[in-house]
Amino acid sequence: MPNVVDTIRNIWAIEDLRKRVLFTFALLAVYRLGSHIPTPGVDPVALAQFFEAMGGGVFGFLDLFSGGALSRLSVFALGIMPYISASIILQLLTVVWPYLEKLSKEGEMGRRKINQYTRYGTIVLAIVQSLGVAFWLRAQAAPGGAPLVPPHVQDSLWGLGFPIMTVLTLTTGTAFIMWLGEQISERGIGNGISLIIFAGIVVGLPSAVVGTVDDIRTGERNLFAMLFLVIFMIAVTAFVVFMERAQRRIPVQYAKRVVGRKVYGGSNTYLPLRVNTAGVIPVIFASSILVIPQTMAQMIQQPWAQAIGRQVAMGEPLYYLLQVAGIIFFGYFYTSIVFNPVDTADNMRKYGGFIPGIRPGKRTSDYIDRVLTRITFVGSVYLAAVCILPEFLISGFHVASIPFIGGDLDRALPLWFTEGMGLNFYFGGTSLLIVVGVAMDTMQQIESQLVMRHYDGFMKKGRIRGRRG
Repeated sequence: MPNVVDTIRNIWAIEDLRKRVLFTFALLAVYRLGSHIPTPGVDPVALAQFFEAMGGGVFGFLDLFSGGALSRLSVFALGIMPYISASIILQLLTVVWPYLEKLSKEGEMGRRKINQYTRYGTIVLAIVQSLGVAFWLRAQAAPGGAPLVPPHVQDSLWGLGFPIMTVLTLTTGTAFIMWLGEQISERGIGNGISLIIFAGIVVGLPSAVVGTVDDIRTGERNLFAMLFLVIFMIAVTAFVVFMERAQRRIPVQYAKRVVGRKVYGGSNTYLPLRVNTAGVIPVIFASSILVIPQTMAQMIQQPWAQAIGRQVAMGEPLYYLLQVAGIIFFGYFYTSIVFNPVDTADNMRKYGGFIPGIRPGKRTSDYIDRVLTRITFVGSVYLAAVCILPEFLISGFHVASIPFIGGDLDRALPLWFTEGMGLNFYFGGTSLLIVVGVAMDTMQQIESQLVMRHYDGFMKKGRIRGRRG
C-alpha cells in the first residue's frame, strides 16, 4: 500500500504526466455527461418502461458497452460500436485489398490514411444504424401502450422530422465519442477507445453490486452461491492477469560487428512472444458480430428473423459455438496483422542476430511463425474460456435447443446448469477481460512514464507488461 501511495504522489509530481491524467479524466467526464443528454423526440417515461420490460438480452449487452446511454437513448446511444465495426471491416479489407495492404506497410503515413478511412466508415455506419434506430423506435410502444415516439413528433415535417433529427443527433454523438477517444490516445494516458469502453462498463459496477447485495438480503439469491461466485471471479481475474503477462521467450544471439573503432553486438537476449498478442480485440470483434443478428431480430418483426435471434441469444449452444469460433479466428487474424515474422527475421539478420540452431532468413521466420501459431492457439482458447465461463453462470447452457437429444438432457441436468444464475451483464467474461486488460495497459503506460523519469512505478520487483509489452 505505501508503494501505491508513493507512486500516486510521483504521478502528481511530474507536470506532464499530471496533465495527461487530468486530461484523460476530464474527457471521460465529458463522455459520461453526454450519456445523460436525451435524444429529442422520445418519451423518456415510455422508454424507461420499454427497456425495463425488455430486460437483458442483446439490449443489455449493447447498453453495457454504451455505459447505459442506449437505455436512456442519449446522444451517445450508439456508443463506440460503429467505430469498432468500421475497424473490423478495414482490417479485413487490409488482407484482401492490395491498396490497403500497401498502405498498412507504409509506416505512420499509411496508418494515418487507414485511420482516416476508418473515420469515414464510422460515419457511414452510424448514419445507417441511427436511421434503423429511428424507424424502429417509431414502431415500438411501452408495455402500457404509450408509443416511444409521440404521434405529433412522428408526424412532424411530413413524417421525416424525427428520422432526420435522430440521424443527426446519434451520428454526431458517435463522431464526438470517436474524437474523444483519439484525443485521449494522443494527449492523455492509455488507449482512448478502450478507456471509453472501460468507463462505460465500470460506471455500472457499483449499482450492479448494490443490486446483488439487496437480492441477497431479500433472499432472492443464495449467500453461499454468491460467495462462491466472488471467489470464482477473483480466481478468474488472477488467471487473466497471469495470462496477459505470459510470454514465450525465444533466445537470440547477436554476432560481434566492428564499425570504425567500436564493437557492436556479441550479446545474448531473447525475443518475447506474448501468449495473448491480440489482447481483448478478438473478444470485442466476436461479440460485435454476434450482436448483429440479435439486433436485426429485434428490429425485423418476422418469424424467420425471430428464429435466428433466438438461436444466437446468450445461453444457446449456437451462441457459444460461434463465439468460441469467432474469438479463435480473430485471435489469429489480429495477431497476423500486428506481428510479422518475416519482418522480425529480416531485422534480426540485418543487425547480425540469429536464433541458436536456426538459419537466418526464411528458416528463422518459419520457426517464429510456428511458435507464434502454437501460443496464439493457447491465447485464443484462454480468451474463449474466460468469456464463456462467466456467461455460462449468467445464462446457463440451453441444452433443449440441441436437436434430437436436447429434451432428454434438459430434464436430466440441474436447473442452474440449463438456466444459469441470472446475474447481471457486468459480471460477464467480456466485461472482465476488457476491464482487466485496459487497466493493465493504462498502468503499464503510467509505469513507463515514471521509470523513464527515474521514479518508482506501481511494482518495485519487475515491471508490468501490458498487451503491447
